[in-house]
Amino acid sequence: MLTREWATVREMADMGLPGIPDARAIQERANKAGWKRPEWRNIAWRPREGSGGGVEYHYQVLDRVAQLAWVTRFQDMSEANERARIADDDQRYAEEWRWFEQKHEGQKAKALTILGYLDRIERLTDSGLSVEEAVHEVRLAANLSRTTVMNWRRRVAGVPRPHWLPFLVSKCQGNPGRRALCDERALDIFKSLWLRPEKPTIAACYDDLKQIAKAEGLTVPSQRTFARWMKGLDPMVVTLARGGRESLKEMLPAQERDRSYMHALEAVNADGHKWDIFVLWPDGTIARPMMACWQDLYSNLILSWRIDKSENTDVIQLALGDMVEKWGIPNEAYLDNGRAFASKRLTGGAKTRFRFKVTEDEINGIMTVLGIKIHWTQPYSGRSKPIERAFGDMESRISKDVRFSGAYVGKNPLAKPENYRSRAIPLEEFLKIVSEGIQKHNARPNRNTAVCAGKKSFLDAFMESVAVHPVKRATEAQRHLWLRAGHKVTTHKKDGSIQFMRSRYYAPFLAEHLGEQVAIRYDPQDLTQDIYVYSLANVMLGKASVVGSVRFNSVADAAQTAQAGRQIQKAKKMLLDAERTLSPSDLADLMNRSAPEPEEDLLETKLVRPFRPAPITHGNAAVAIDLDAIEDGEEEELSSVVKLRQFMRQQA
Repeated sequence: MLTREWATVREMADMGLPGIPDARAIQERANKAGWKRPEWRNIAWRPREGSGGGVEYHYQVLDRVAQLAWVTRFQDMSEANERARIADDDQRYAEEWRWFEQKHEGQKAKALTILGYLDRIERLTDSGLSVEEAVHEVRLAANLSRTTVMNWRRRVAGVPRPHWLPFLVSKCQGNPGRRALCDERALDIFKSLWLRPEKPTIAACYDDLKQIAKAEGLTVPSQRTFARWMKGLDPMVVTLARGGRESLKEMLPAQERDRSYMHALEAVNADGHKWDIFVLWPDGTIARPMMACWQDLYSNLILSWRIDKSENTDVIQLALGDMVEKWGIPNEAYLDNGRAFASKRLTGGAKTRFRFKVTEDEINGIMTVLGIKIHWTQPYSGRSKPIERAFGDMESRISKDVRFSGAYVGKNPLAKPENYRSRAIPLEEFLKIVSEGIQKHNARPNRNTAVCAGKKSFLDAFMESVAVHPVKRATEAQRHLWLRAGHKVTTHKKDGSIQFMRSRYYAPFLAEHLGEQVAIRYDPQDLTQDIYVYSLANVMLGKASVVGSVRFNSVADAAQTAQAGRQIQKAKKMLLDAERTLSPSDLADLMNRSAPEPEEDLLETKLVRPFRPAPITHGNAAVAIDLDAIEDGEEEELSSVVKLRQFMRQQA
């Protein structure tokens, strides 16, 4: 790499290069040879930057001897400069550069000297000399033999210029020597074949490459060469291509999350865990049980747990109720976005939920009602949910309890024990052993966490924090929330009854909400129990009992229903009497006493409209009688009317 390539006429004359006369002679040569032709701008000459202006000429306009002296003087052969030539993503010769790093400084310095000779040859050939002429000029100046120089050139034949340096180190044990000939396209094809999620072998990729190379006429080295080159690729790039993003995440350093600043029940996390134990259920089936578990983030204490055949909202809800009843209401909860944990029954109304459709009129879930702020985490992520690590501890200690011998199935199908499925443990015995194991898990001393400091147990750390940080407790009105599911229904528009799950529920207070939408909470395992009715604003209205159907011809059931109706009517009659304190006669007396006195003199009407009687009709004819004529005593007019009437009758 040259540190300088341009100079003015005066600067060239001051350098003392061989064959360079004074400045006046150089200027005459420039004018005679036409160095400053317009088409050679920025090639042979360029305007000088800085004050004074002028023109600068490229060193290649000089004679060959002067060019060689110029290159020798301004050539900067350093390892840093050579590495600067390499692009960041160019890993083709990473193995050779690693090998070069292992050499001592004397070998590196000699390689840099040789690189300077070869660079001078390249510069001279670029200026128009043939290879033989350039080699001759360089070897004479350095007192080298032609064979030596040509051997150096053969070492870097076919190698890109930025990667020459590691190939010029003196040959000794471990020298990679000349790189195997390989077309760049063949290398690209092989890397594309190998860097696939299917994780093909080197041999399979090499066979496919040979087939493609034969059709396209590509030169490829041996399989071992490709294997060596693939080892030189970035390990993280290889992991991403062949293992995926999750595998790449495992190569990244885990984030250390400090929880010592928190306090007990400030935040909890929950998840489901499937035990590797075969359990005999009361209905005779044999299956692995699923546990829903809640854990305190500050102390790692297991707060509550419930067992069922599958992960469902009911078992999570019951475990949540156990935690709230025993310990209190947490401020925040970290859950994964599974269907069971993100169900509307638990998280309805939470603005941050992104599973299921969020509607404006949906009823609030239990956690929303209790004021628990919800955070969503990635499933199967021990880094975001510490309870995953607790499950691992339980599997290593509880699942391998000697009392589970024969029922333990192993953590995966390839790790089945010799006595696999030789027995299934009854559910009651399984619950007893798990309960003992979780108690030991919480009480085990000398826990190596930031909170326990290698001395305390999870339970000790939790109780110490609770003693100085009070926790929220559920009220009696809230206590039933975690035992019942939530649903939105519309009451009957006539009697207010609620029809739900083929059952009908009624209470007198429902008459105040005819045809309205209300929210109900019920026990999903027993629909015969009373349901709790809420307004959509989450205000409790009361309890409604189930109204069962009766036999059609049952007189006793009919009498009982009628008696209940009469009692309701009697109660409402009493309420009506309490509300209606005045009788109709009392109201009539009040009306009579408040009626205004009649007025004696009426105002005379200023505008009088005369009365016009209906016409006397006979058939299609009509004759009007003028009453004014009768009032005035004009009998002639009346007699004429009578005569006309007789005439019309005769005509008919």
